[in-house]
Amino acid sequence: MKKLIAGIALFGTFALASAQTITFDKTTFDYGTIKPSSDGIRFFTVTNTGDKPLILSNVKASCGCTTPEFSQDPIMPGKSAKIKVGYNTGINGGFNKMIEVFSNDPANSRSVIYIKGNVDANAPEPKPLTPEELKAKAKEEKAAAKAAAKEAKKAAKAAAK
Repeated sequence: MKKLIAGIALFGTFALASAQTITFDKTTFDYGTIKPSSDGIRFFTVTNTGDKPLILSNVKASCGCTTPEFSQDPIMPGKSAKIKVGYNTGINGGFNKMIEVFSNDPANSRSVIYIKGNVDANAPEPKPLTPEELKAKAKEEKAAAKAAAKEAKKAAKAAAK
């Protein structure tokens, strides 16, 4: 009987260790202070740090002023996808909005990401990024996604032990 229970426990541990795992490059995107009617589109990067395909089944905003877009195509292990979030910047004032992300990750079937900022007519004009700044920003985002994936792998190894 003890061997049977130990076998079931071992199988359960293995089943949890080999699964799809959702990881985000960031869980909050801060727009800062922006002018009315500014570009309200931002992107969150979702990475599958598990070893089975990850599927986003739904992405739902807390109100109609926030519109998320996502693909239901499976995210293969080690690969990433983007969640596009649009905010209606025609609404003046501060905002802090929640977006729920539903997936087939057994440990995090519901994850929450946030957008926040302030729409103010007196905000400074946005400065266009130079090619060097664009390249640095892309490099920074890639490094953040890589660090998140590495951290998730460490957590998965620790959970497997």
